[in-house]
Amino acid sequence: MEIREVLAVNLRKLRQAKGLSQEELAHRAEIDRTYISALERSVYAAGIDVVDRLARVLGVEAADLLQRPSPNGDKKKKGRA
Repeated sequence: MEIREVLAVNLRKLRQAKGLSQEELAHRAEIDRTYISALERSVYAAGIDVVDRLARVLGVEAADLLQRPSPNGDKKKKGRA
């Protein structure tokens, strides 16, 4: 999965989990709504400042938006019983 796709999947998932529309996320992050749509479709590559603004609005770290999903889809931490 390319990094644009990783951002797209994580952005959409986190936005929906917060119950935000693309328009509301765009407004809060001071980004055009069509740009949010393009990011979620992997059309554009976001700059680091945009990733940071989106992360702040979504209440996560910027790195969380770029975290690749685990191959088996679970998020269990290694070494924990």
